[in-house]
Amino acid sequence: MNEINRMGSAEIAAAMRREIVKGTYGLHDRLPASRQLAESFGVARNTLRDALAQLEAEGLLETRPGSGTYITYQKDDSGAAAIESANPLELMDARFALEPHISRLCVLHGRREDFERLEALCDQMEFYADDPVAFADTDTKFHLALAAATGNGLLKWIMGQINRVRSMEEWTRMRHLTLDRQIIQTYNAQHRQIVSAIRSRDPERAATHMKEHLETARLSLTRAADT
Repeated sequence: MNEINRMGSAEIAAAMRREIVKGTYGLHDRLPASRQLAESFGVARNTLRDALAQLEAEGLLETRPGSGTYITYQKDDSGAAAIESANPLELMDARFALEPHISRLCVLHGRREDFERLEALCDQMEFYADDPVAFADTDTKFHLALAAATGNGLLKWIMGQINRVRSMEEWTRMRHLTLDRQIIQTYNAQHRQIVSAIRSRDPERAATHMKEHLETARLSLTRAADT
């Protein structure tokens, strides 16, 4: 696990996920200590913690206070094959099917602390306008936070599976081709519109802004695929 070179938490999660899925670690195995893992990736421990949190949300890991972090992944060939074979545009179709309604449910079930979390993530994404890796990490957290704000555990799990696709190598390559300062600024403005509609308790406006955001992302990916 020494795939270093300016890795963010999403890239670290992807690298660890590959090791887990291919069987480097078995069910119930304990991971090395967090300090050792952070050193092997050349990152700060908080970046590693974010990566482990992503994997835990996907059901691959379990952290036991005072004991360590253990593998909970059990091989499921059908699910793994669907994830590994999905291309970025198929991912966008799945997101179109889910995220506009997730935005509506945020209006109906979201709490003030959920909205504050979304606002804080918007602040972070704007801060990272010139850092595509950090922006992408925070963008992933933003969309997972939307799912969490619905209070629907199944939707949160499904978005965790979608996040697994977003960390696959083809998606990562496409993201690097598309994320520049201009598109990041566009995404940031759209994220603000989504959160504003949610805070205003306007479900249809929130869904509309999410559709516009996803359409922008799909168009960007399509253009990158043609280059």
